[in-house]
Amino acid sequence: MSWRDQIRNAFAVDKPGAAEPTERQGEICDTVCKAVVRRGMTLPALMALEMGRPLNFVAAQAMHFFRPIVSVILDGPTIDEFATFLEQRGSVEYLCQRLEYWDRVGPDAEDPDSTSEPQDHTPDDEPRP
Repeated sequence: MSWRDQIRNAFAVDKPGAAEPTERQGEICDTVCKAVVRRGMTLPALMALEMGRPLNFVAAQAMHFFRPIVSVILDGPTIDEFATFLEQRGSVEYLCQRLEYWDRVGPDAEDPDSTSEPQDHTPDDEPRP
């Protein structure tokens, strides 16, 4: 194996945009976002996320330091899974999107992505195709 093959991906970066969490990581993110919205801390959380965007890997490591505080919302293995998600480059973008979503619809609303029924938004007075 040549040295070029060995360092081919040494400087590779993730694609821009929001990260794609696993199903479990998505559930954890929604739990955290709903807890933030219920406490009325959406704006401060968004500001903190945006200011810390370049340091998201450091923030992921800080999750382990703040484990006693975060354990109010999440248990030990869940904190580890959440920290693993935060290490991804687009995780801050994803969290900001979810915070804004839950702030808009309310933390007790049901997520339409989790329902399997299609929603028909055709008013009753309009003819259906």
